[in-house]
Amino acid sequence: MLTKELQEQIIKQINMEFVSAYLYLGLAAACESLNYRGSARWMRAQAEEEKGHAMRLFEFMVQRNAEVKLLDIPAPSVAPKTLLDVFKLALEHEQKVTASIDRLYGLAFEQRSFSTAHELSWFLKEQIEEEKSVRDIVRTIEMLGDDPAALLDLDGELGERKEEEEEGDEEE
Repeated sequence: MLTKELQEQIIKQINMEFVSAYLYLGLAAACESLNYRGSARWMRAQAEEEKGHAMRLFEFMVQRNAEVKLLDIPAPSVAPKTLLDVFKLALEHEQKVTASIDRLYGLAFEQRSFSTAHELSWFLKEQIEEEKSVRDIVRTIEMLGDDPAALLDLDGELGERKEEEEEGDEEE
């Protein structure tokens, strides 16, 4: 049985994952307006992945017979001017998600909810990968500077991302 506090915190994490999906859709729209179609596709794939994360937690709650009360999802407030701005916003957000997962894992462990801690261990690993992926893109864009041809090449590479490759292993 999950404690009320743990249930509430998992619900907040579900919300954060949906907020992440919505943010990535906002960043996809920004990429479209900046004419970086490949990056927009990358952001759309990332939005789908974040929805998958939310649903994984949702299903965990259902399996534990916990009540799920969905929270409001605010509209993302993003207005990046450059591709670098887009990915810096994504990295900043991923760092917030990592901190949230860390806190949730700590609470589960503190409450000796080992099944929850086990479920969250997948998210801990996933967040390391998420941050690294976005950080690598930020560093690459920083190295490319304002070179339009190089940025368009990178954009093309980012557009080759396939959702199924990025979703990762759903089971442990």
